[in-house]
Amino acid sequence: MDIIAIESKTFEQMKGRFKDFTRQIKSLCGENQDKEQWLGNSDVCGLLQISPRTLQSYRDNGILPYSQIGRKCYYKVSDIENLISQSQIKK
Repeated sequence: MDIIAIESKTFEQMKGRFKDFTRQIKSLCGENQDKEQWLGNSDVCGLLQISPRTLQSYRDNGILPYSQIGRKCYYKVSDIENLISQSQIKK
């Protein structure tokens, strides 16, 4: 592990920049925080009463839009509601 020494003035400037960055992120995310809810795979499977494999098929065929962070998929509640209202689910 390397140890890097910096002047206290430089350190304080870096802290200030991080605080500004944090404020910007909070203001951007804060506006959208209550507008859209996201669900994970197990939540969507339970809600739609489908298997994980069927959900995978919906993703593969573009039936249900999703976002992926790492290996985990997330789905907008509004997209699930649209899918249900369009009656694209065939049981």
